[in-house]
Amino acid sequence: MTVVTKLSVQHIRSHDSFIAQLSPTVTVITGKNGSGKTSLIEALYLALQGSSFKGVDSDMLRTDELWWRIDVVFEDDNKRTVSYDSERELSRKKFVVDDHVAYRLQPKHKYPVVLFEPGDLRLLQGSPTRRRQFIDRFISQLDPLYGVSLRKYERALKQRNNLLKKHQSVTDELFVWNVALSEYGAYIIEKRIAFVEQINSKITAAYNDIAELDDELSVHYSHTFIGDIKQKLLTELDRASARDALVGSTSVGPHRHDILFMFNNSPAHSSASRGEVRTIVLALKFLEVDIIEQIVGQKPLILLDDVFSELDERRQKALSDHVRAHQIIITTTHLLAGSKNALHIKLT
Repeated sequence: MTVVTKLSVQHIRSHDSFIAQLSPTVTVITGKNGSGKTSLIEALYLALQGSSFKGVDSDMLRTDELWWRIDVVFEDDNKRTVSYDSERELSRKKFVVDDHVAYRLQPKHKYPVVLFEPGDLRLLQGSPTRRRQFIDRFISQLDPLYGVSLRKYERALKQRNNLLKKHQSVTDELFVWNVALSEYGAYIIEKRIAFVEQINSKITAAYNDIAELDDELSVHYSHTFIGDIKQKLLTELDRASARDALVGSTSVGPHRHDILFMFNNSPAHSSASRGEVRTIVLALKFLEVDIIEQIVGQKPLILLDDVFSELDERRQKALSDHVRAHQIIITTTHLLAGSKNALHIKLT
């Protein structure tokens, strides 16, 4: 297990400059709302995964500043720096990993991370976008090509939508982007379906281990594809072209799909109680930790951003027990019971 021993940030959101040593086991960062706790989690996530989970790079700039910087040190004294300069026209974000410069974090330099934030507890009742982001972020850690396909799909989608907004006959030009979307989209759909099947085979057991009950839980992809996914998606895009031209956007494809949860044979978002929903999300996070560790071969860093206040004592204990063997960074507004052996950092 690779351990992060030091985090330094400059001009990140509310922080002018901040340096902290981190524990190899549990670090608890406390402070009032607005003190910058989540910003530290965001900085660490970006340094290890290559992008923020909250927004674009420019959003992280402290007010009236032109640049930001993140430095991370590992237990073996390896270091990495991520910097952003708003005055550079191109390649505004730069990674320096063990003295090697790059403008995108290479897959071999990404470190597995499991992030758990309060928004995750609204995964079932939230928008399909939130569920797509959850599954896309997860798969990207397991398959570097998936993240590449996502970026290429999003670029092709933007180009197709720009063309559609012209509201004129551009059939030949649309076909080029239909082909690109079907190629990248087919890979995305195939991986999502395979991942959902993997989760589906384990989710009931994971849920009942936490709940200590005997409920039935299942996860499904919103669209069924039999045969050649690429050809089916290409046909759907072609058929939708006229309608899409009227509204100026692309109506079919994986950017419109969803992940569906069933609880005791009923839609979980409407049939599960608040506590049951929290247990479902906990079970998903437990599987995320286990699957990443199994496939990547490394224990992921666990980032728990102000979620303990959202869980009752029984679920807090289940979460603590499951991630005990990992390096954990916790943010919270108040001291946690049973955390006296953790390293504590207080923000003002």
